[in-house]
Amino acid sequence: MSEQPAELPSNRPFEISGGFYTLIDQCNPPAPIPMKEKNLVLKHRDLSWLSFNHRVLQEAADRRNPLYERIKFLAIYSSNLDEFFRIRVPSLRALLELKKKTAKKLDFDPQEVLTRIRKVVTRQQEEFGEIFRMGIKRELARNHIAILDETRLSAAQRAAVLKYFRETVMPLLRPIFLKPDRDIPFLENRVLYFVVRLAKKPPADPESESTEADPTRFALMEIPQAQLGRFYELPYDGKRHDVIFLDDVIRVGLSDFFPRHEVKGARAIKVSRDAELYIDNEYDGDLIEKIRKAIDRRKEGMPSRLLYDQDLSKKTLDILVNFFRFRDELVPGGKYHNFHHLLDFPNPVAPALMFEPWETVEPKIEGYHAAADTRQGNSLIDAIRRDDILLYYPYHSYAPVIDFLREAADDPSVTAIDITLYRVAKDSLVVEQLIRAARAGKSVTAFVEVKARFDEESNFYWAEEMQKAGARIFYSFPGLKVHAKLCLVSRRENGRPTDYGYLATGNFNEKVARQYTDFGMFTANGDITAEMQNVFNILERRKEKMTFRKLLVSPFTMRDRLVELIEAEIANAREGKKAGIILKMNSLEDRKMIVKLYEASGEGVKVSLIVRGICCLVAGVKGLSENIEVISIVDRFLEHARVYIFHNGGDELYYLSSADWMNRNLSHRIEVAFPVYSIRLKHMLRTIIDLQLSDTVKARIIDREQANHYRKGPPEVRAQHAIREALR
Repeated sequence: MSEQPAELPSNRPFEISGGFYTLIDQCNPPAPIPMKEKNLVLKHRDLSWLSFNHRVLQEAADRRNPLYERIKFLAIYSSNLDEFFRIRVPSLRALLELKKKTAKKLDFDPQEVLTRIRKVVTRQQEEFGEIFRMGIKRELARNHIAILDETRLSAAQRAAVLKYFRETVMPLLRPIFLKPDRDIPFLENRVLYFVVRLAKKPPADPESESTEADPTRFALMEIPQAQLGRFYELPYDGKRHDVIFLDDVIRVGLSDFFPRHEVKGARAIKVSRDAELYIDNEYDGDLIEKIRKAIDRRKEGMPSRLLYDQDLSKKTLDILVNFFRFRDELVPGGKYHNFHHLLDFPNPVAPALMFEPWETVEPKIEGYHAAADTRQGNSLIDAIRRDDILLYYPYHSYAPVIDFLREAADDPSVTAIDITLYRVAKDSLVVEQLIRAARAGKSVTAFVEVKARFDEESNFYWAEEMQKAGARIFYSFPGLKVHAKLCLVSRRENGRPTDYGYLATGNFNEKVARQYTDFGMFTANGDITAEMQNVFNILERRKEKMTFRKLLVSPFTMRDRLVELIEAEIANAREGKKAGIILKMNSLEDRKMIVKLYEASGEGVKVSLIVRGICCLVAGVKGLSENIEVISIVDRFLEHARVYIFHNGGDELYYLSSADWMNRNLSHRIEVAFPVYSIRLKHMLRTIIDLQLSDTVKARIIDREQANHYRKGPPEVRAQHAIREALR
């Protein structure tokens, strides 16, 4: 079995007691900010997030990436920015409505941040356009692929486009003429519209007079990309593959569509709407019904951005603003919007111009092979009983997780399965096995988080499917989300209950496991599985008194234990001993934890951070953070794992976690960090983290300016490639 680590410095258990909802409200309350910290050096979280999205944009510009991967990064950048305008910008605008007395308590000026966001986004959009026009389109041309617009078609191509327009596109078009006396049409979120400017054709009889004072008319028309896709491939001429946007297909056919008018122009607009779920008083009434109603209201959220073609005339823009009653949401853009559709840009030479596929590595687990017949002695549970197993996706196959659940469903000795579900795949193999287990008579209990943003409806669906099969379903808590990734399988062995656990840094989602880097650990360690059961007791039974010695569980114990671990390193540094902290996470925003890291740096503790996204900590500031280095890695796979390593006087402590160091994760979510005890698994973890800390190809230095300068060698180390080779 696995080795046991040294206990935390205090060597004390953490107990949870008191009324359940009172406890959730009161645990880890935000402490008042001491006067000496009022001017603490911090980067605003939203500006830091924009810096992260710029790193995605850098990948689109990086010629070391295959062409179609660069196109994919443009799509990801665009999709990320859409979500930013749907979530973060409305939140900042809401702060502008605060009363002066309340607003003074903020440590930043929302209007100033919004102004800086606009400047940064404008600059990034200009860079995006430059990459697309001068980089991507030129590289496509070198590979005999061209993006044409309506002005560059040959006679034969124009005829083909017109035929496609008349037969396929035109039946789907539903123009709405903008008239002062008509109801205002609703502009749906992220849907593309044309604003078509029309002029009445002169009468056939030149002596007749028009009765209209203003012959100019405006029509609003949805571009039907949801039904047809965004791109149309023109007939191949044997030399070059030509592609045209659906937008331009419509431009070619507009004269046919409006035969009585002269088409003066067609410019694209798109509205982004506030996507936050506003739930009135989560603590009162039926929370699930309130969430369902909030999901429906999301579709009608207030506009947070009107993106429009900057070539739209001022007169036309003024008409739109007045007609739709827009305020300060106006953002100029280019001819085309919704570049997240580039994910579907046709590749007529596939699989060329893409990353070469990486085969997953089957982990070396004694007595087990993925997807083999468990009846022939191929038991994953037997392997877990012998030793802890650590997987690192997507380098390792996700098959063992599915096999773990499949074996539990088929094993007559298994009595129960408990699991937390935050985001699952569309056709979830995980849920399929849980349904099989429930139908086989196992006690299956799933805690389904239905406040997982944009996955709420999917989670409701899967919860209902499991419930139909006989599973017990528990839903969201008022006031917090359940973000922990846990699965506990209970089995009768020699007349006694024995538990087997799976704990992870990422979701139970086999599709995402091919794209995100995450750790998953199987264990039969009784101390850990007992505390996993304590977490499920909190989730399922609202238990009011639970003890945690091994797991770090927020919002109850995680923050306090992390502070203890940092303070232990500070104490060692003060005594002249070696001290160090290595942290890998997606986001670092929590003010109290940043203060502790600054304090550690000031005492000489070496702090190495790998932060993919938001980083409010500022490294390398004299007198504050000289001993802190922060890098961010953006590459082929999305870095998603959370790892905490503390030097601990040479007996290093390793934790893997579902939690970033954000206030919401540490104070307003149920999260779990779990220890790694095995020397073998620690060595594997340290190898991976050391390679990432050594990256000189895809690592960016995160400094005060967050300008995203690449860290360069020699030697040249591309961590994701090096990790693949190490695990092979």
